[in-house]
Amino acid sequence: MEYRCVIGLEIHVELKTNSKMFCSCKNDPLEKRPNFNICPVCTAQPGVLPVINEEAVRETIKTGLALGCSIPEKSKFDRKNYFYPDLPKGYQISQYDMPFCEKGCLEVDNKKIRITRVHLEEDTGRLIHEGESSLVDFNRAGIPLMEMVTEPDLNSGQEARKFAEELRLILTYLNISDADMEKGQMRVEVNISLTKDEKLGTKVEIKNLNSFKSVEKSIDYEIKRQAELLDGGEKIIQETRGWDEKKQKTISQREKEEAHDYRYFPEPDLPTLHFDQEFINKIKAEIPELPWAKRIRFKEEYNLNDKSIEIFINNKDLSEYFEKVMSELRNWVEEIDLEEKVSEQEFLNLTNLAANYIIGDFWALFEQASILEFERRITPENFAELIKMIYKQEISSKIAKQVLLEMFKTGADPSHIVEETGLTQMVDQIELEKIIKEVISKNPKPVEDYKKGKENALQYLAGQVMAATQGRAKPETVQEILKKLLA
Repeated sequence: MEYRCVIGLEIHVELKTNSKMFCSCKNDPLEKRPNFNICPVCTAQPGVLPVINEEAVRETIKTGLALGCSIPEKSKFDRKNYFYPDLPKGYQISQYDMPFCEKGCLEVDNKKIRITRVHLEEDTGRLIHEGESSLVDFNRAGIPLMEMVTEPDLNSGQEARKFAEELRLILTYLNISDADMEKGQMRVEVNISLTKDEKLGTKVEIKNLNSFKSVEKSIDYEIKRQAELLDGGEKIIQETRGWDEKKQKTISQREKEEAHDYRYFPEPDLPTLHFDQEFINKIKAEIPELPWAKRIRFKEEYNLNDKSIEIFINNKDLSEYFEKVMSELRNWVEEIDLEEKVSEQEFLNLTNLAANYIIGDFWALFEQASILEFERRITPENFAELIKMIYKQEISSKIAKQVLLEMFKTGADPSHIVEETGLTQMVDQIELEKIIKEVISKNPKPVEDYKKGKENALQYLAGQVMAATQGRAKPETVQEILKKLLA
């Protein structure tokens, strides 16, 4: 039987503040020395009082605004009561009925996914299991943890994965978190049920998801598992299940607790927070261009294909480098004499040429250095100059690759490298014809094949000429002379 899959997500994100949520301890969840960044507040010693981290509040509200949420005038913290060894106080300071952000949405593949709320809480410690013993590291305890809850608007593993990936992009653009799932900086929990009608089925929660791929695969597995149970006449148990990466399946962990089991009540040691419009407007002004807006602009301004745009959207530093290069190229186009003005179509060709070289040949060099190091070695001005030389056919594509590598090694500008190494485009037709005749005389078989109508033979001969000229010959000219001599 076919079922309708209903999915909602709960996503926790560790914020990149300098200090923890309610104390001045360093916010460093990756600290390897156990219990190093701790104090009486985050270890819940008697008589201590929490103090709210304003930056964490601002970053949570900024996220909500980026997701189109409304920001209530008043908000408060609550105590979420439950006992677990990694929770030093025996309760967690969180938010219940008055969160910072409410009713937003995030569009994925032209589908709007509603966001119920975005709120702020403190992270727990970390349990380390060694043999029969369990150790507790409180370095992570008290770190600002933002939680976002969606409405059950998702219907497949692929949709959930794309939503989580798009959210991570937004978080990195806002620079509030690195949101690295493998490092636990972003944790996705899935609530999933199957139904045949408009009523929601029994909800199952999936945890232990440490990658976007795991989010998709765990949902796909759970859809199949629940469908088989329902087809067999069995009932779905409301429970929490974990994802086993090795076995590629979900494993039952415990029956799910309801919200009222946590006995929420207002946190007595923290005041109610009030936000006026001036405060909200200041935060709103700090929001940079977000991925969805950048996609639209890159399409309209640069006319790039969707694949290229997504590469730039997912690599913010790379896209900024590309835009610096384009700024240089724009200036060059505007300075050209009137009779040499570049048409709109030619400028688009120039744009695509720059994008292709940055996306293509850049990657091999990018693996050796960060984008900041790359920009120090090859400035946007020098990269733009290289693109101009290719565009004006002063150097071939093959030579351009050599020049780019030399630019990366030495930091020199391309024209200087070309002049020093003698890699300029070959313009002496007599010399070129002499080389082509030598290639023809040394390759009688390909010559015979071409005369019999095999076009691939001409490409082979052209390749031999390019090799003989070390890539300095213009490919179109080589083809013309070859055809003339072989006619």
